[in-house]
Amino acid sequence: MTEIQTLAERTELPIARAINEGLRTAMVENDRVLLMGEDIGPLGGVFRVTDRLQADFGSARVLDTPLAEAGIVGSAIGLALRGYRPVVEIQFDGFIFPAFNQITTQLAKIRARHDGAVSMPVVIRVPYGGHINSIEHHEESPEAYFAHTAGLRVVAPSTANDAYWMIQQAIASDDPVLFFEPKAKYWQKGPVDPSAPAAALHESRVARAGTDCTVVGFGAMVTTLLQAAEIAQSEGTSLEVIDLRTVSPIDYEPVLASVRKTGRLVVAQEASGNASVGSEIAATVAERAFYSLQAPVLRVSGYDVPFPAAAIEPMFLPDADRVLEAVDRTMHY
Repeated sequence: MTEIQTLAERTELPIARAINEGLRTAMVENDRVLLMGEDIGPLGGVFRVTDRLQADFGSARVLDTPLAEAGIVGSAIGLALRGYRPVVEIQFDGFIFPAFNQITTQLAKIRARHDGAVSMPVVIRVPYGGHINSIEHHEESPEAYFAHTAGLRVVAPSTANDAYWMIQQAIASDDPVLFFEPKAKYWQKGPVDPSAPAAALHESRVARAGTDCTVVGFGAMVTTLLQAAEIAQSEGTSLEVIDLRTVSPIDYEPVLASVRKTGRLVVAQEASGNASVGSEIAATVAERAFYSLQAPVLRVSGYDVPFPAAAIEPMFLPDADRVLEAVDRTMHY
């Protein structure tokens, strides 16, 4: 096989291509890394995230699988037990539920079951979220199910650079990682620097500094929060935007430091609000920074109904206007 080229210098890439380059780099550096999923070979996946990887690495390392999510994840568990580092693609977020039992009752528990003596380096890539005007089971945000499950790590990049580095960091983890990819932002370009990662896998970051109100999100929602911050700035309100980057475990220190500075917090997510990641953040900040809060923590989320048909999707998903309405409410308490 001819030498496979990896990213050599700083460049601008869409998020989908950044994940592709991150996978390529991990596969070059470790021949125990292999990819599994439906239509990920010659097609390159429905979103082309694995484009040309089978051509470069062969069908023994980039495996087109049957349409059987439970079987795919179960096979990945077995491969991990034999020393491989499998990366599974779930074609759409809503298709992950046939594998839910394998993920939550086996994958999440094997390390603890063996008192840490057995590693379980499985990455499950999940294109998630809305804004693509698709049909049922194609635009869901199921991250809370997995964040609730002890033994799983759950991450969600919002930028191309994070996507490039975080997929490699996830593959290097000896714990299983759910890697939620904001599919509506797959073609959003950003700088990618292959020289060094910007942050560790489970570190939150300040995406935009501000003084009046903290707004927190992850994945695709970070773009919405930055749009809201730009509008708010033009109206005289300074928003500090926190990109969580990871939803289990959550790095709370940047969030708490920001709330102690601004005194206000709005948490935003695409998922429904009941028993969600946003609920957990609101409760934790209320516990750990209560005396810094000048107003109640407010949440902006999808509504507590099944994801609607494409024609009314914009009514369900939070946008900059809904974020700004919450900011306005918290600023006037």
